[in-house]
Amino acid sequence: MRKLTVFGLGLCLVLGVSSCKTSESAYKKAYEKAKQQELAEPQVTAPAQEVVPVAAAPAEPKVVETASAGVRQEKVTVVSGNGALSDFSVVAGSFGLKANAENLKNFLDSEGYSAVVVFNAEATMYRVIVSTFADRASAAAARDAFKAKYPARKDFQGAWLLYRLN
Repeated sequence: MRKLTVFGLGLCLVLGVSSCKTSESAYKKAYEKAKQQELAEPQVTAPAQEVVPVAAAPAEPKVVETASAGVRQEKVTVVSGNGALSDFSVVAGSFGLKANAENLKNFLDSEGYSAVVVFNAEATMYRVIVSTFADRASAAAARDAFKAKYPARKDFQGAWLLYRLN
């Protein structure tokens, strides 16, 4: 009787372990299928966006989007650097830690810029400003020139304009 009980428990254990392997492979197959669909979706989505009337639409909206999308309005206070800020500033980086902002400021100072670190209390972020201007057009030109000077630095390609609120 004992041998039959031990054999029964052993058989249950073997079936239990073998069923786990099947479910793991089922999860793996589902994961791989989802991954393939995820990789396939951007390829399907991209041509659909390109098929939309490309001739007339891209020229004007891109200019408008770049000009308006790249400007943020924030109330900031100067933490380090030259304290004179104009209305529009070119922001090269944003950090949650002041030490990281200071490191970028030091790098930019060594590159010939007069960088300034400002603090946005609402977002608790330190912004590193490369240059500041009274008008938006000059600031946008400086931002584009800054991006062009460092094409290999992907972090600098995200430079944006800050409109300082009083």
